[in-house]
Amino acid sequence: MKQFSFSDMNRASGEILEAALIEPVALTKRGKEKLVILTAEQYRKLIGGSHTVAYGLDDAPDAIHAELMTGLDALLEDDHV
Repeated sequence: MKQFSFSDMNRASGEILEAALIEPVALTKRGKEKLVILTAEQYRKLIGGSHTVAYGLDDAPDAIHAELMTGLDALLEDDHV
């Protein structure tokens, strides 16, 4: 990942933004990474990953509960448990 300082951003913002279209770019202040610039697509990919939701049997939505019970029934019928 390329790195630029905050001062570089003032002098060469166009170059930095062009670089960020290719790969994420870190902006540093006093030698420490403070910000990362990335494309909208990279950002969506980053946050669009796993959105795992956990439920207990008592609070699971009906569709989730039914799917779980169907799966458990199938396992019990096949003597896998």
